[in-house]
Amino acid sequence: MPVACKTRNLEEKCGVKPSLKRRQCTVQNPVSIDGVGLFTGEKVTLRLLPSEKEIGIFFVRTDTPQRVVVPSDLDHLVSSSRCTMLQKGEFAVQTIEHLMAALHACGITNVVIELSGPEVPILDGSSLPFIELIEKAGICELDVEVPVYTLTSPVCYSHDEVQLVALPSTEYRISYTLHYPHSSFLRSQFYSSKIDKEIFVSNIAPCRTFSLYEEVMPLIEKKFIKGGSLQNGIIIKGDEVLNPEGIRFPDEMVRHKVLDLIGDLALMGCFFSAHIIAIRSGHASNHALARELLKAIKMENF
Repeated sequence: MPVACKTRNLEEKCGVKPSLKRRQCTVQNPVSIDGVGLFTGEKVTLRLLPSEKEIGIFFVRTDTPQRVVVPSDLDHLVSSSRCTMLQKGEFAVQTIEHLMAALHACGITNVVIELSGPEVPILDGSSLPFIELIEKAGICELDVEVPVYTLTSPVCYSHDEVQLVALPSTEYRISYTLHYPHSSFLRSQFYSSKIDKEIFVSNIAPCRTFSLYEEVMPLIEKKFIKGGSLQNGIIIKGDEVLNPEGIRFPDEMVRHKVLDLIGDLALMGCFFSAHIIAIRSGHASNHALARELLKAIKMENF
């Protein structure tokens, strides 16, 4: 059940002229991984399957009648403050951001993602298991190129204390400021880096999702989070981390925010060069910037 390639549509329908091109890629071999959903607590098997060129990335719910296909694009994005969720009809797939970040960082443009349930497994709360899964599958270049778009003017999104700006740049860079003034452990963290596969794998992919104890415990008690544990996320209580192994980087939390932002922007369905400056952004604001950024890419170069 092919889905039209979004990057090709941008070029043909919108008249955008990319400055660079790169090869479309898919996975070389089928691979799978088992886990539980963070919010649903359901056991799920995820499979990555090779795909043909100019198909795009889409999810297939194998537990539903007629194997429901959900494209990974902004048109199928639904409102969710705690994770990134796609929906087609009555069927959804959620918590896709860590997987999407890994696929984007590895340059995967075409792949079938089979899910035996409604949620991508949380695994250890980072993108690293998905990077390892992609590397196990191998990456196959296809004989079609996709463009890398550039901006000619800034794109902004602002709401209350949340600020997001995409500036013209010759590289893909993210600079993120995290600010938790009420947390004696977190306070403020800043991370800025060029985003490419090598940097993502080494410095961003291992960074796990995190929560403050006083924020997450009510959600667990009310069963809004059924699959959460110290094995798949960092829990911060007061001035300490409850995870016995501690944290992987001194600034692991802000790096995870960068990871989420990469995964959310991947729903634009194209590669681009820009310097993204983010202050206190989350999934909803990331999605808002993605829509504005995609709109700008479509409008430029007419």
